[in-house]
Amino acid sequence: MEQLLTANVATNLYWLGRYLERIEATLLQIISAYDCIIDVDKEAGVKLYKTLGVDLEYNNAQEFLCNSILGDHSANLNVLMGYARENTIISRNYINMEAFGEIIALHALFGNMSKSHMMIDYKFIDHAQSLISEIWGQFSKRELRKYSDYFLRLGKLVEEADYHFRFDKDKEVAMVIVDEIHTILGILSTDKDMQSKQTQEQSINHEDIMDTIHKKIESLIVN
Repeated sequence: MEQLLTANVATNLYWLGRYLERIEATLLQIISAYDCIIDVDKEAGVKLYKTLGVDLEYNNAQEFLCNSILGDHSANLNVLMGYARENTIISRNYINMEAFGEIIALHALFGNMSKSHMMIDYKFIDHAQSLISEIWGQFSKRELRKYSDYFLRLGKLVEEADYHFRFDKDKEVAMVIVDEIHTILGILSTDKDMQSKQTQEQSINHEDIMDTIHKKIESLIVN
């Protein structure tokens, strides 16, 4: 494994993993809420975005799609994709050409939609999800053989764990993800405390679990 990785590149690879996973998970939640708005509960989108810390307004299901993805709020996926693109460009020497091209294409997809007067529909979301799947597929081909890949994987897993805790998903799955995060931290660190796998107690508050993980990652990248 190559280990000559600057803190700046490590940080950008980590956040690239987080942003891509956040966009993918949010799109899945948006589709679920969209169907619910149509058939069951018009306020489903409001409830979803409350969880994300956003007061989302819309009059119908179609407006929900547009406002959730491109609205003027902190969870705007076009803005998040812009951050992901910046992360990609800074760390491009550690990303293969195919993955790099697909990330740029995903950024263009969101950017073009934000400038268009066309309505967002399933076709757009399917296209975005397909590109994200292809991006992860490209990254997985190396099977974490490179030191840099671990930071990307770490970002993805941290976002997955946060998603499970935030949306009250399967707790056992969340703890498996947390264990994998600690395993990667052990691989990346020279600190013996991090090198031992640390399974969190089930009684520990989820916010405390994530706060501990964030502090360890910050310490790892800074050092």
